[in-house]
This record gives sequence, C-alpha cells and structure tokens, in this order.
Amino acid sequence: MSDVIKRRENCLMVYVPEELDHHFAQQITKVVDEELEKGEISQLVFDFSKTTFMDSSGIGMLMGRYRIVRYSGGRVTAIHVNDRVYRIMRISGIYKYIEISQETVWHQKKR
Repeated sequence: MSDVIKRRENCLMVYVPEELDHHFAQQITKVVDEELEKGEISQLVFDFSKTTFMDSSGIGMLMGRYRIVRYSGGRVTAIHVNDRVYRIMRISGIYKYIEISQETVWHQKKR
C-alpha cells in the first residue's frame, strides 16, 4: 500500500484505487492515519483519477480523514473525480466539507 501515498513536505497525496470499497477503505485509512500521526500534514489530497466505484465506506474513510486533518487546521481535497463518483459525493453531502475537482474542471484550472 506504500505506492498509494506520496508525501511532499506538508502535503500528502493519496492515489485512490479503481474500487474504493470496504476492503480498500480500511487499507487506505490505516496507511493515511500512520502518516498523519507523524504530524505536519496541512493538505491531504485524494486523487480519484483511476477510481470508477466508491461506496459508503469510501465516504466514511474520507470524512474520517477530513475530521483529523481539519482538527489540526489543514484541508482536504479530492481531484480528478469522474461523474459517477462525483454524484455519490453530492448525494452524501461530502462536497460541503471537501473541495472536489472533476477531471474537466481540473484541466481548465491549469490553463
């Protein structure tokens, strides 16, 4: 699971797998929490570029990491979110807490 995260200074990038279900949510939680315990993370970014499926355990994983990072004054972002995953995030209300950038929006910001 170490290939799932990359740390650069105070930013932790998490590369979410193709399917974010109960099994992978637990694994990601464990790896990310270990990094967060080391301290000094002010930005947590979840890259959904490969993700095609996410269930409620994925939402729970995101909200749990959001609470931890926000408690220390940081922020959480989800990038490269496809339409299917975005719809789940909208229905769950997670967009109220986590900044979400869809693929097309992300490319427009780079111009």
